Amino acid sequence: MTSPRVRKIADRIQVIVAEMLERRIKDPRLGFVTITDVRLTGDGQQASIFYTVLGGEEEMAGTAVALESAKGILRSEVAKQLGTRIVPTLSFFHDALPDEARALEEVLARAKAQDDAVAAARGSAYAGEEDPYKKPRVIGEDDEDDEDDGDEGDEELDEAPAEDDAAEDDGPR
Repeated sequence: MTSPRVRKIADRIQVIVAEMLERRIKDPRLGFVTITDVRLTGDGQQASIFYTVLGGEEEMAGTAVALESAKGILRSEVAKQLGTRIVPTLSFFHDALPDEARALEEVLARAKAQDDAVAAARGSAYAGEEDPYKKPRVIGEDDEDDEDDGDEGDEELDEAPAEDDAAEDDGPR
């Protein structure tokens, strides 16, 4: 984890380099460049500057050459505006994160299209019941079930005294 001071210096370097590329560096090889991130070592000796370029391979190659040739001017301007005792050496790296994100989004779009195709082929009928989970029984919900239970209970009551009468007849004789 970087300290807040190092992060603050890295953010300042990002702004300085971006302004320099926009206003003072007039290299025709320099394409449409965006400085995406600056990572500074803990001792402040080296700064890794990540950039993206709008365009194809030849714009990226031309921009990389232009940034390498402008490295001295950029470092002297960073030194002048930072005012620190140690001025970091600048290293430029093409940021591959946007390309990877674009490739990942393409893969996700293909997966979604395949899921939609499978869903369309599947249809809308359920394999089992619509709601396969058991639900607690609510009292008073099924009137028909309660009436059947009551009838069965009445039959048992009717049969029970008959059995008791038979037992009483056998005993006193």
